[in-house]
Amino acid sequence: MIPTTTPGAAEAKVMTISAFGAEKAQSILAGSGKENAGVRVFIKSGGCSGFQYGMAIDDRELEGDTIVYDRGVKLVVDQASLALLRGSEVDFVENLMGGGFSVNNPNATSSCGCGHSFRTDGANAPEGQGASCGGGGL
Repeated sequence: MIPTTTPGAAEAKVMTISAFGAEKAQSILAGSGKENAGVRVFIKSGGCSGFQYGMAIDDRELEGDTIVYDRGVKLVVDQASLALLRGSEVDFVENLMGGGFSVNNPNATSSCGCGHSFRTDGANAPEGQGASCGGGGL
């Protein structure tokens, strides 16, 4: 069974999306051509601080996924990423260099300058990782 949270549910704060982030996500999802698609938010090893955020449009719901509906957007988080993303907010940020999605993560104890890579509990980057600062897919 895939855990699902809905507004007002006890787990509704697993992850949220800002109003501006929701507006941008809804526009992207509407143009994706994928029925019942959501924004998959995940963590992978790498980046200058040890972990990187990733995002993708996904119409799959896999075993162990947690589904959160916030501001009309379906957010999908895999079981392995959930612990590192719990309490995070997805946002969309525009600046002079362009715009893109970002994650405001209360679990990150440090991050690199680009904001796509982070570390928790002062841990060092995994062996062989951390050479570059990279971003996600959405």
